[in-house]
Amino acid sequence: MRIYRFPLLLSVVVPLLGLLGCSGPAPSPTPPAAPPVAVLPPAPKPVVKPASNQAVMLGIDVLEADGFSVVRGKRIGLLTHPAGVNRRGERTIDVLRRASQTKLVALFAPEHGLYGTEKASANIADTIDKRTGLPVYSLHGHNRKPTKAQLQGLDALVIDLQDIGVRSYTFNVAMRYAMDACFTHGVEVVVLDRPNPLGGLKVDGPVLDRELMSGVGAFRMPYVHGLTIGELARKAATTPGVLDVPESVRQKGRLTVVQMRGWRRSMRWSETGLTYVPTSQLVPDFSAVIGYAMVGLGCEGNKFSHGLGPAYPYRGISYPGKTADQLQKDLTALRLPGLRFSKVAVNDRNGRPTTGVFVEVTDWADWNPTELSFHLMRLACRYDPPNPFARLTDAQLRSFNIHVGSLAWGQALRREGARIDVNAWYRRWREQALAYQAESRRYWLYN
Repeated sequence: MRIYRFPLLLSVVVPLLGLLGCSGPAPSPTPPAAPPVAVLPPAPKPVVKPASNQAVMLGIDVLEADGFSVVRGKRIGLLTHPAGVNRRGERTIDVLRRASQTKLVALFAPEHGLYGTEKASANIADTIDKRTGLPVYSLHGHNRKPTKAQLQGLDALVIDLQDIGVRSYTFNVAMRYAMDACFTHGVEVVVLDRPNPLGGLKVDGPVLDRELMSGVGAFRMPYVHGLTIGELARKAATTPGVLDVPESVRQKGRLTVVQMRGWRRSMRWSETGLTYVPTSQLVPDFSAVIGYAMVGLGCEGNKFSHGLGPAYPYRGISYPGKTADQLQKDLTALRLPGLRFSKVAVNDRNGRPTTGVFVEVTDWADWNPTELSFHLMRLACRYDPPNPFARLTDAQLRSFNIHVGSLAWGQALRREGARIDVNAWYRRWREQALAYQAESRRYWLYN
């Protein structure tokens, strides 16, 4: 490895393969190295007993195997949630508490809370963690960014959040907001990297309009973005205009990404050897992660439902007044690559029989994650004439737009309804997503 040092800034450790790409469009010319990012390479001699012979070493595993050198001698806070565990299933909270010469003094919680028990979108109050006695500062309550007082006395804020590779999932937003605050108040950020469950090669959907940035979209990227959370942090720290801070503040900020060992861009979660820990109540497994990317947007602003009672979260879809036979016929007629639609019958949350359609990915290489969602929107206009999207209130329309990310699409859908040419829009977004991927290769840490 080589150690690059910048005057007055944190040294940067980048493994040689960290900037190499793989198959795909040629990258944009790489700009001059932009500080201040440190990337801790995977530990050469791990001392942690693996969960399986081929389990990926997560950032927290590498940090421990390296003797916690990145946080040694520091007072730290930790932003995490229930999926913040090492590959043996131990909570990152507990791993850091036993780190010698390091003092964990505060916890920070994103949406759903430290233990994942809070409902989506619910505001959460600060509290005390009964297990550790540490203060837990909510970043989904009175404030979305850590305050100066909450960061007082911290040398570094460690972030260990499992994202699912989708722009509107709020954990990548929580990380970016935390970076804003830490850079502003002179606190180092340490991101413990984790896999993108969808892998690092899929990019799909519209790139977020700048005017639609919000708590469900803090990065201007396609809906399926193809980066790890550490790579997103690297992009934020090294690219002007991503963080909501003055440029002079960004240049002085300090970021360290603790890189995984054994993860490759082609890996889906099922290939990592890791046990999936639910990231929220409706995303309990990898199957739901796939579904979230695939139908989450398609159920915005209309009567389509994802999930059939408690069964098939984000993979089973239904529409009131439409039989499973009709749905299967209409969806199959779309001839979407890599997908198959099967009728299913289950009990709903009240124990009553219900039917719907299960969306199966038959060919991962051909599958376009968000394509189905936009066809669902057009189908909703056919099922509920003249146009359900034209009837949205201002608040509903804003929610729809900030999730989808494209004002132009929302305007066209409200204007054209079932006549909208989804394929033409999708081709345009595909070109933009591939251009984004080519540009974002400069932030890749894994080949």
